[in-house]
Amino acid sequence: MNRAEIIGKLEEVYGRLTDFLLDLSQDEYEYAPEGKWNAGQQAEHLSKSVRAVTTGLTVPKMMIGYKFGKANRPSLEYRELVEKYQNKLSDFNGPAPSAYSPGKVKFVNAKKNVNNLKDAIQTMIKRLDGWSGSDMDKYVFPHPLMGKLTVREMMYFTIYHAEHHHGLIRRYLKGV
Repeated sequence: MNRAEIIGKLEEVYGRLTDFLLDLSQDEYEYAPEGKWNAGQQAEHLSKSVRAVTTGLTVPKMMIGYKFGKANRPSLEYRELVEKYQNKLSDFNGPAPSAYSPGKVKFVNAKKNVNNLKDAIQTMIKRLDGWSGSDMDKYVFPHPLMGKLTVREMMYFTIYHAEHHHGLIRRYLKGV
């Protein structure tokens, strides 16, 4: 995907997720199986993740290269990145890092929570304006589960991350 396609996909998947969240009843929004996150917590987790990546996008590229290095391989395709994430996730049996873990989230804050997620994605999209396709393949960011990812791969992850959590919410609500 090129930058325009990435942006379009970010808008699509996060728009679909936020619309879904706004349509949930209080019981649906606050429901989660034992030890799992409810819909609001899933949204808060995504907001925290998106904001962390967005912060990285604001750092001067020279500093990113200095701190994290540069890519030593081509960026994976979207499908390959998703497969890599699913494999890592299946081997992982722990909680999300505390920086990305949500607190208690109640229905009374649903609109605010959804708006925070919408704002986080729009801010990320604005920050992508300063990134060329070659820069997205050149610089890397650390991912807590997958190690160093190119910025393009991190965008792919951000797209899939919303789809993953949207799927979890739907599964939980179906009792699966």
